[in-house]
Formats: sequence, structure tokens, C-alpha cells
Amino acid sequence: MSEPTTGLDEKTWTELREIAARYPQARSGLLPMLHLVQSVEGRITPEGIEACAEVLGISAAEVNGVATFYTMYKRKPVGDYHVGVCTNTLCAVMGGDLIFERLKDHLDVGNDETTEDGKITLEHVECNAACDYAPVMMVNWEFMDNQTPESAVRVVDDLRAGKEVHSTRGPRLGTWREAERVLAGFPDDRADEGPAAGAPSLVGLKIARENGWTAGTDTSDQDATPTKGDDQ
Repeated sequence: MSEPTTGLDEKTWTELREIAARYPQARSGLLPMLHLVQSVEGRITPEGIEACAEVLGISAAEVNGVATFYTMYKRKPVGDYHVGVCTNTLCAVMGGDLIFERLKDHLDVGNDETTEDGKITLEHVECNAACDYAPVMMVNWEFMDNQTPESAVRVVDDLRAGKEVHSTRGPRLGTWREAERVLAGFPDDRADEGPAAGAPSLVGLKIARENGWTAGTDTSDQDATPTKGDDQ
């Protein structure tokens, strides 16, 4: 094994190798490895790219291609809390655009910018697959459901003030770097905090149980609406 060629400390190198060793093909570990780099460096750095490439035995260009493809990997330093406001169609219609504009004004930042105190990075994000809770905001990839401009402002103010804030359907919020370490595959023991799902997400399951439906059940003849001639 060649000697480290970047400024990353030996613990990070050890953990990068640990991640790569989890997979039958080491390069499958690249995504969590990039999250680990962000947890240490605060962003994707040239040093982090070179380290991933060296551990995986691939080119830096290949690593860079992945790091620039996914929007969750950042080239600029991210604040303690990454606040993502969904502005896709449903969330926008339900108020996501208003939330985003209010936060830009309140925080005095634009899209993908960080407040002067380094606490909040604001970004409009694509669909978070939580349309049943629209409009949705995410803080360090944890859900904040059914938001309003006022509630969103309270969340960012509480975070900047150092208050403990809990996700709507998840744990108390840690910093962005802490969240990135979890995404790298190093648990923070908060997985069981908060509900795993809310009532709107479970409506289909509730209906299925009430009707005795299971996977593969044919419901095409159940509760069919009679058509003209059915009673003849």
C-alpha cells in the first residue's frame, strides 16, 4: 500500500479503507467514502478526491466525475446546518417557494450560500419523496414536514441560537458534518429517535390491513361499480 499523498489524517485514511473493504468490489464504496471526506473536510476537496482514488485504485477523474454528478457533494464549505427547501411542483404550490424566498430574506443569503456566522447553508432542492407532507424542508437531510414561512424561520433561528431541534419524523439534529459521517456508514446511535413514519405515509397500509389485502391480492372484482345491464 502506498503512503498517503494528501493532508488527510491517518484515521480518515483507515476509515476510507474500511469503507472500501465492506464491498465485494471496492469501488462500490465510493459514495460513502465521499460522504466521509465531507464529514472531515466540510466539502469535497482535491485531497479527498485523490485519497478516494488511491484507496480504490481508480483515477481521480473517475472520482471527480461521481462527485460532480450528485448535488449532495459540495465544492464549497457548508455551514453547520444545510437547510434544503423543496421547490418542486407540489411543494411549490403548497408554499415551498414562499418559504424559500422568506428564508433568503431572513438569512440574507442566496441559493447555495452560507450565512456570515457559518451556521446555515440555504439551498432549494429537488423532490424529497415526502409529498404527503408538503411543503417540506430538510435540515442535514432530516425531514421538517408541513412547513410555513414562519415555522421555517423559527427552525433556522433556533439552530443558530444553539437550541436543540428535532426532525419531524426523525432524531434531534446534529451538525452537517455529523450527518455526513452517518451517511458514510458510521452510526450516531440516533436511528431509533422519533417516529419512522407518519400517518399520511401509512394510509395505504391501513386500508390494505382493513381489507385483508396482501401482496399479490387481486382486487379487480372488489367493490366494482355496477354498469348498465349488470342487473339484467
